[in-house]
Amino acid sequence: MDRGPDPGGGEAVKDQVWQEIDRRAEELWDLALRIHANPELGFAEHKAAAWLTEILEGTGFRVERGVGGLPTAFRAVHPAERPGPRIAILAEYDALPELGHACGHNLIAAIAVGAALGLAPFKAQLPGALLVLGTPAEEGGGGKIKLIQAGLFRDVDAALMVHPSDQTLVDRGSLAITEVKIEFHGKAAHASSEPEKGINALDAVIQTFVALNALRQHIRDGSRIHGIITHGGVKPNIVPEYAAALFYVRAPDNAYRDELVEKLRKCAEGAALATGARLTFTKVGHEYKAIRPNRTMAQVFARYLEELGYPVEEPKGGLGSTDMGDVSWEVPAIHPYIRIGPGEIPGHSREFAEAARSEGARRAMLAAAKAVAATCLELWTDPELFRRVREEFRQGTGS
Repeated sequence: MDRGPDPGGGEAVKDQVWQEIDRRAEELWDLALRIHANPELGFAEHKAAAWLTEILEGTGFRVERGVGGLPTAFRAVHPAERPGPRIAILAEYDALPELGHACGHNLIAAIAVGAALGLAPFKAQLPGALLVLGTPAEEGGGGKIKLIQAGLFRDVDAALMVHPSDQTLVDRGSLAITEVKIEFHGKAAHASSEPEKGINALDAVIQTFVALNALRQHIRDGSRIHGIITHGGVKPNIVPEYAAALFYVRAPDNAYRDELVEKLRKCAEGAALATGARLTFTKVGHEYKAIRPNRTMAQVFARYLEELGYPVEEPKGGLGSTDMGDVSWEVPAIHPYIRIGPGEIPGHSREFAEAARSEGARRAMLAAAKAVAATCLELWTDPELFRRVREEFRQGTGS
C-alpha cells in the first residue's frame, strides 16, 4: 500500500515511518528470535538469509540471492528508485561457534529489515534508492570484503548498520585486524628414551608466546596481539613434530597493524631459530581495515537515538574489529552501537547471547530501526547534509 508522505513535511513523514515500524514490531521480533534460536556460522546462514529475503520480497523489494558468489548474501532494492543518494542498510546474521548469537547479529538483521519495511510504503515519493544488503560471515569470514570485491558497493552512496552492545555509541572506530596462522615443523622422537633425536615444534610455539608476552609492553595503547594453540602434539611420549597457533593482530590504524604483524613474525622466527623447527607464517582468514566513522552522519543518527530515549554514552573498554571497516573506506558509513540491557554485558559471552533475546533487546531493536530510517530520510531530503557527508568522506579527516 502506497500511503505517500504526509504533506505536513519531513517530520510528519518520519512519524509515519516510525508508526509503520511499530506496526510491524511483532513480526520483526519474531524474526530476531527465529534467527537467535537457529544460529548459523558464517557462509552457512541459509535459514536466516531465506527468512530475511522472504520478508523483503513480500514487501515489494527486488531481491537477488547469492550475490558476490556467496550463497547466503543478498541484495534487495526497493523498486521506487529516483535521482538522489543510494543508501544501503546492512544486515549481518552469522553466529559464533558454540556461543550462538553472543554478538547479537540476530538483532542487526532485524534492525536492517525493520528500517527498510518502515520506509518502504513511503519510498515512491522520496528521492534516491533504498537497498538492503545481506552480508554474511562478519565473524572472521569478511563477507563485506567479498561483496566489495564483487562490486556490490559501486552504486552505493552511504551505508548504515547498528550493532547491539552494553553501551550506546555512535561514532566509535574499530581496530584493523589480521589473522595469522603460525606453524612449526620439527622431528618426532621418543620423548623419554631418545628426546635428543627430536625437534620439538611445541616448544617453538611456546617460545613464540613467551616472546610475544615480552613484546606487549612495547606496543601502542589500544593495540592487541592475542592467540590460541590449535595443535600441540598427539601424545606426551612423542616429541611433537608439528605444532600450530592462530593469532589476531589488531591496531587502531591499518599501517600499525601491518607493523605488528611483522613484529609477530620476528617473535616466531626467533623461536624457530632457538628450537631448530621450521616456521610457516601465513595470513589466513580475515584482514579488516580500521573503520572511518562518518561523524556528520553519526551526529544525525545520535539525535534520533536521543529522541527515542537512548542518549549517547561515554565510551568505555577497548575496541573490536569488523569488516564494516572496509566498507567505510569505500563509501560514507556508520556502525553505531545501541545498549540492549542494564549494566555491563561482555560481548561474545553466554550472557550476551541471553541478552540478545531479552525485552531490552526488543526495545533497542525498534529504536535502532527507527533511527536508521530517520537518518535515511534526512540524507534523502537534505542535499546540504548529504554534501557534508560526502565531503567528510572525501577528506578522510572527520568533520
